Amino acid sequence: MIASAASGQNAAQLYRQHCADCHGARFQGGNAQSLVDGIWQFGGEEEAIARNIRQGIDHLGMPDYGDELAEDEINALVRFLLDSEKMAIEQRSRIPDTLKTLDYEIDVELFVEGLEVPWNLAFLDEKTALVTELPGRLRIIEDGKPDPEPVRDTPEVVAEGQGGLLAAAFDPDYKEEGNQWIYLAYSHGLDPEPNGKRAAAMTRVVRGRINGNRWVDEQVLFEAPHDTYRTTRQHYGTRLVFDRNKVLYFSIGDRGKGSDAQDRSKPNGKIHRILRDGSIPKDNPYRLKKDVMDSIYAYGVRNPQGLAFHPETDQLWEAEHGPKGGDEINLILPGRNYGWPVITYGVNYNDTIITDIVRKEGMEQPVWYWRPSTALCAIDFYSGDLFPKWNNKLLAGALKNEDVRLLDIEKDRVMHEEVILTGAGRVRDVVCGPDGAIYVVLNKPGTILRLTPKK
Repeated sequence: MIASAASGQNAAQLYRQHCADCHGARFQGGNAQSLVDGIWQFGGEEEAIARNIRQGIDHLGMPDYGDELAEDEINALVRFLLDSEKMAIEQRSRIPDTLKTLDYEIDVELFVEGLEVPWNLAFLDEKTALVTELPGRLRIIEDGKPDPEPVRDTPEVVAEGQGGLLAAAFDPDYKEEGNQWIYLAYSHGLDPEPNGKRAAAMTRVVRGRINGNRWVDEQVLFEAPHDTYRTTRQHYGTRLVFDRNKVLYFSIGDRGKGSDAQDRSKPNGKIHRILRDGSIPKDNPYRLKKDVMDSIYAYGVRNPQGLAFHPETDQLWEAEHGPKGGDEINLILPGRNYGWPVITYGVNYNDTIITDIVRKEGMEQPVWYWRPSTALCAIDFYSGDLFPKWNNKLLAGALKNEDVRLLDIEKDRVMHEEVILTGAGRVRDVVCGPDGAIYVVLNKPGTILRLTPKK
């Protein structure tokens, strides 16, 4: 057992200074996991927590503080974390019944509960949806009820850190006879090295069908060269979206190595564009270019956790999860460089400087950015009849701030933002459903909320 820390140690201040930007001001998680959900991935005993603070967790991007914090400071911080977890569990906030916004009063109902780290929600129609769970499960939701048995034989995932079953999408022509394709993106791992080195992983995209609650007919659409796979377990950043021409776009984060985002021979730190069979569109900006991956559509992105097409313009917008500061909303254009890590409005989690440059010729500026970070995640444009005043406005979810924001976009400018939901849990996905309702996927707790105008 760790001895008591020195009397008078200001552990709360230590937490704010060293931990809050990743784990959240209220311990709820953000760039890193929640500290008040009762789950300690690397050991919840005092000694284990102290060791992780002292030594860091390199493959997840957690720095070591052994040289920065004295032993009594580490001990005080451990005790503070455990006390805070106990208090949070006892005083867990409940999901609100109603919300008030500038335009609407909103009813909040529990759509689905009991999920384990839900990550992405995809609708086929008003009755049918799919939800991915990070540990590797894909569930069918029919009439608001998830199948208690996940789809069998889905791809094996590397379910560590931020890796797992990351995204799902229905083919735009799913209901046509002979189609029924479903697209999945996940962290694909190679076999471990003989010397015991951790298995390398990278985002992989496949399509298949569900027959009798079993995954069948799988086809690999995108698999990066294996020498580009990385042993880190963060910044997968994956989403799947189709444009009006039924071309598939997907994002891959920098996987913890920022310089790769500027290297067009590597898949990470990029927005990719492929046809539904995995082939490369003839108008891709780097098709047939030497030493460049021809699936690349845009590059220089850090951790793109949200992609969405504007309902009227069909422009591609991206939500970029930044470092400490520097969460971004970007308008993605073909062949453009979005700057990471050469330019950024953020700093490293330990407050060291990434770069002094925020603008550079040949690199795109964000349409909107946040300092401090909200831990930006998924985005979707609203399009429906239930909230007509919100048509074409952008919904943006956040992990650290546990909120959903509504951004009013005029051409390529954000004119206004409003928080419409906060404090219900870590927002992993936000989706405009085919019924016009807004669906909010929460990681803590593992639930999906449905927002509709108050009757």
